[in-house]
Amino acid sequence: MATYVLVHGAWGGSWGYASLARELRAAGHEVHIPSLTGLGERAHLAHGGITLSDHIADVVGLIDCEGLSNIILVGHSYGGMVVTGVSALRGGLIRSIVYLDAFLPQDGEMLWDIVDDDTRAMYIQNQRGTPGLVQPIFPIPPGRAGRVSGHPLLTLLEPVKLGGEEGTIHRRVYVYASASPVGSFRRFRDRCVTDPAWQIHDLPTGHMVWDDDLAGVTKILLAEAS
Repeated sequence: MATYVLVHGAWGGSWGYASLARELRAAGHEVHIPSLTGLGERAHLAHGGITLSDHIADVVGLIDCEGLSNIILVGHSYGGMVVTGVSALRGGLIRSIVYLDAFLPQDGEMLWDIVDDDTRAMYIQNQRGTPGLVQPIFPIPPGRAGRVSGHPLLTLLEPVKLGGEEGTIHRRVYVYASASPVGSFRRFRDRCVTDPAWQIHDLPTGHMVWDDDLAGVTKILLAEAS
């Protein structure tokens, strides 16, 4: 039995991983899905002061309180920022780290640095009505309305700090959604493909990869448990 920790992206929550978690549990594995502070069922805790460090602490706290080890740590989209920070603090407990069409920052890099000028402008514009909480910058798909919440702006403005335990992780996987209209992630796939430490998977899906190819994503994640 493997232990998975699934970290969601901006505006999401644990609910977004429901179908993927069912598949992994049906295969006999343990699955944990923390909702990051201010998001998902924890949206009532939202405020403009929440930082990337708070979200990293959410996942570290889960690992510590549950006594988890030999973890397959998965991050989607913004969740890549979070799992990167977690890897520096608890890398010795992580068996594999998997980025699902996710941001892959380098040391000292914040998400604000990575995105383009148009996206930065949308972040600013979409928090004017809810200061400090950025409302979604993309159309909300059917079935997600009412569950998507504003994302804390400060999480996008804090750099990731590496130089800890991240080097102890032996398995690194990047899953690239090649049919996604979101253009932020190709650079990470291209960087990883030149590094033999990484396993690369290209899936012809949109950004919400498991919505479009649940079987394909499940197969990739189950391979990390073998």
